[in-house]
Amino acid sequence: MKGEVVAVCISIEVGTRKKPVAEARVIEDFGIEGDAHARKWHRQISLLAEEDAQSMRDMGADIKPGDFAENLLIRGMAVSRIPVGTRIGVGTEVVLEVTQIGKACHSECEIARQVGTCVMPKKGIFAKVLKGGVVRPGDEARTL
Repeated sequence: MKGEVVAVCISIEVGTRKKPVAEARVIEDFGIEGDAHARKWHRQISLLAEEDAQSMRDMGADIKPGDFAENLLIRGMAVSRIPVGTRIGVGTEVVLEVTQIGKACHSECEIARQVGTCVMPKKGIFAKVLKGGVVRPGDEARTL
């Protein structure tokens, strides 16, 4: 399975929307440098399919890359169908391993209040970093 990185996003505080950046340094067994969720745990990087974000726009949600707190927005890859344990290569260096599919929201998010539902709890995936490097929009993402 292959796709393309549409956006790389980070936030400096937990519980806030992430902002797109031109590139980010991914650190082995830590996450994205400067991102609030980076630390030694099983959810170092979050991924979401652009197509799932678009489905929310189609329902009337006014969203941009990073609004679901995703680190990597990927087009052309059904990320929610990638099984736990699968490795994903991003760009020329980065290797991730899927650790979790979906998550319980802390509370009903702003997007769910706007349109009645949210995709991240069921469609977002989480991964730990097996090999670091730099990621940029336009990089290829592929299952290994």
